[in-house]
Amino acid sequence: MTFSRFFHVVVEGGGGEEEERERLLAAETGEPFVVENMTATEANNRKGSVRKGGDDVGVEIPDTAHQISSDSWFQVAFVLTTGINSAYVLGYSGTVMVPLGWIGGVVGLILATAISLYANSLVAKLHEFGGRRHIRYRDLAGFIYGKKAYHFTWGLQYVNLFMINCGYIILAGSALKAVYVLFRDDHIIKLPHCIAIVGLICALFAIGIPHLSALGTWLAVSTILSLIYIVVAIVLSVKDGVKAPPRDYEIQGSSLNKLFTITGAAANLVFAFNTGMLPEIQATVRQPVVKNMMKALYFQFTAGVIPMYAVTFIGYWAYGSSTTTYLLNSVNGPLWVKALANVSAILQSVIALHIFASPTYEYMDTKFGIKGNPLALKNLTFRIMARGGYIAISTLVSALLPFLGDFMSLTGAVSTFPLTFILANHMYYKAMNNKLNSMQKIWHWLNVVFFSLMSLAAAIAAVRLIALDSKNFHVFADL
Repeated sequence: MTFSRFFHVVVEGGGGEEEERERLLAAETGEPFVVENMTATEANNRKGSVRKGGDDVGVEIPDTAHQISSDSWFQVAFVLTTGINSAYVLGYSGTVMVPLGWIGGVVGLILATAISLYANSLVAKLHEFGGRRHIRYRDLAGFIYGKKAYHFTWGLQYVNLFMINCGYIILAGSALKAVYVLFRDDHIIKLPHCIAIVGLICALFAIGIPHLSALGTWLAVSTILSLIYIVVAIVLSVKDGVKAPPRDYEIQGSSLNKLFTITGAAANLVFAFNTGMLPEIQATVRQPVVKNMMKALYFQFTAGVIPMYAVTFIGYWAYGSSTTTYLLNSVNGPLWVKALANVSAILQSVIALHIFASPTYEYMDTKFGIKGNPLALKNLTFRIMARGGYIAISTLVSALLPFLGDFMSLTGAVSTFPLTFILANHMYYKAMNNKLNSMQKIWHWLNVVFFSLMSLAAAIAAVRLIALDSKNFHVFADL
């Protein structure tokens, strides 16, 4: 079945009485409705409405201007792995292990891996719920809950992705400054300047890559870049750790400070494993979409997490409680090796940012009908203006408040917890209510309540951290 035909029949109700009966049967059973022979041209610009319990609630669901249903599960797995092994992994020794210690950090990471796989699998299994394919997170939420949830989820997801992308820009800017400091000590180039340079590079990349599926070879490049900075960080950390005297692994600070930092670290744990845009990534995978997405998720949470585990644990082992929030600032070694690792981190962050910005780009391209040849003057001009403006705003916020660890905690608290755990469990409960037994229903509600409380506590801790850092550092700080 082509997605365009599926979209026409399910959303618009087209296709004759027999097709309509099949469509209704599919909606009742939760199975996808299969009809062939509709061309992509026939489906262009068709719009449907989010339906809740069969009633139109007035939210238009546009077809997408981006390419979908074209990627293998393996390519999608590498998209997910690119996110989990992005340059953010260079911060987990300092932002996860230092606040939690050995026992809390190791147990926390393993639990976060298992819980994140479970929560993501719930969302993945709802991708074709109700006899239609939900290619955006907000589409799925709107279909299950209605109009208000559609807009709320879109706002929550936008904030989530915006903060993640600000974090990538801060991270890449810090890496660029680290390269500069390796060879110059005049402090002429400061962190805000480096962030501005990185923002320009991100904008150029965003203009050149029209949609998520177009990354293609860039995913292989991203994997190579990730391996470079992870291997360098591990090798130099081991080298330092072997020579270093006994390290202090105690959790630092007063009892109150420990409470807040541990809570903030819990938000960093969930931030490490989750995208907040699983339906958008799943939209690119070929049929059968649920089966292929589950393969990609199993890859992400098994083989995909090994490099992240290695660099996180080894970095903490080597430097203990003095580990910095950017591991390459702690390691010692040849200048050219450290420079290579930092440049790799910069370039990989540019690619990873494009993945997390893609839902915003898709929205803008679809809203304004940007289709066809990516090099057409209209399309190119639009990407320069729209994506360039988005990156410019992200860069400004990043330079204004360049507190990487705080960004990770706040993002995990206010958006990753709700999107990945609270919504996932409640959507699955609501969608599959008739098929769940009493214990399963209680389980999902316990998850909703627990992660709601965690989200609130982590948000308070993150805001406190930002407030403290804002007192210690001025805006546009050169950290």
